[in-house]
Amino acid sequence: MMLGLYRAFSVLGAPLIGVYLWLRRIRGKEDPARFSERLGRPGLARPDGPLVWVHAASVGESLSMLPLIGRLVEDQPGLNILVTTGTVTSARLMAERLPEGSFHQYAPVDRIASVRRFLDHWRPDLALWAESEFWPNMITEAASRNIPMILINGRVSPRSFVGWRRFGGLIRELLGCFDLCLGQSDADAQRLRQLGAGTAKHVGNLKFAGPPLPVDEAEFAAIKNSIGTRPVWLAASTHAGEEDMAAQVHQRLKSLQVGLLTLIIPRHPDRGEKVATRLRGQGQDVSLRSNGDAIRPETDIYVADTMGEMGLFFRIAGVVFMGKSLVPLGGQNPLEAARLDCAIVHGPHMMNFEDISERFNKTGAALQVADGEALFSAVRQLLEDTSERERMAAAAKAMAAAEAGVLDAVLVELGPFLEHLLQKDKSRARA
Repeated sequence: MMLGLYRAFSVLGAPLIGVYLWLRRIRGKEDPARFSERLGRPGLARPDGPLVWVHAASVGESLSMLPLIGRLVEDQPGLNILVTTGTVTSARLMAERLPEGSFHQYAPVDRIASVRRFLDHWRPDLALWAESEFWPNMITEAASRNIPMILINGRVSPRSFVGWRRFGGLIRELLGCFDLCLGQSDADAQRLRQLGAGTAKHVGNLKFAGPPLPVDEAEFAAIKNSIGTRPVWLAASTHAGEEDMAAQVHQRLKSLQVGLLTLIIPRHPDRGEKVATRLRGQGQDVSLRSNGDAIRPETDIYVADTMGEMGLFFRIAGVVFMGKSLVPLGGQNPLEAARLDCAIVHGPHMMNFEDISERFNKTGAALQVADGEALFSAVRQLLEDTSERERMAAAAKAMAAAEAGVLDAVLVELGPFLEHLLQKDKSRARA
């Protein structure tokens, strides 16, 4: 019944959906040059041969799928990989990092007409869905065409589990469309089974398969030269409220750490100017990377509001606070910082990375703080105690390498589906 109501609303609510998309366009959250893709109209021709559709929500999910995509195109010559996401930021990153043999399109909005146009054109032979992207029309329309579907790195937080239980019939019908669900953790696999997944298992967390984030060596050398021997720490992927906490930490520490430089990377780069203006109003000397501002000796805070440079700044700062975690929004992935020799601090709200953060905390590979006061104490401790900072960084790096075989394990699970896909392609070629 709930699915029927949803499908009816997606048809009858077309004017409201149109207004919503229009508002996103004027706010810069849609790509005007490729907006037709959001309506299911393709921006590219479908390549010949078998096609695997990989669908992810945004930056984090799409980045976690890159190692798998790389192995698929490497191991299966002639296989085409279509990657869909829904955000401008993720589209830019995919343009930079997708390997040859794969390409990006914006995901269609979850209206039946748009989804059908998308599927009519691309005709995927296999669909891999990342984490928790349960769009009812896309799932059921793909299932109606007998497209095999696999949930990769499936995630159902305790809060989401409670929410989905209220719509038990809907989630059971959606999960029933998947041939296989691979959970990020044993707990995720168990929740997926309880919600209605027929086959759900845990073979590892694909986020552990990611390589170290890339860096522009010339930019790295230039930034290092600008900073010199100054003590430095980073507040990464911050959300509203967390930049103010970082600035307060800086203000209290600057008399204890002579020459202290605080780096802030807003989770959404378009907030950079606003963040810089607000912190200047608090008496901070702020440089803004998107404006080309230099890091001067008197610079208190450097706001790095650019795309794709997290690897640069993780390498610069040995102490990193992972944002989105002192506000109740679910946290950010600590593995990226862990691979680059960082001592990691995060807040209590790590629901999106529950299993990973618990493992880090239990092994002493990260510090959890409750509020701005505790953040100050943690950053102070790690800046003052080199041996503890190095111990934590080493423990974090070891944790990041803990599931080195996860990519192979996921590929084993995909093996029968890929074999069927390739056999079907051979049959088509003979016909």
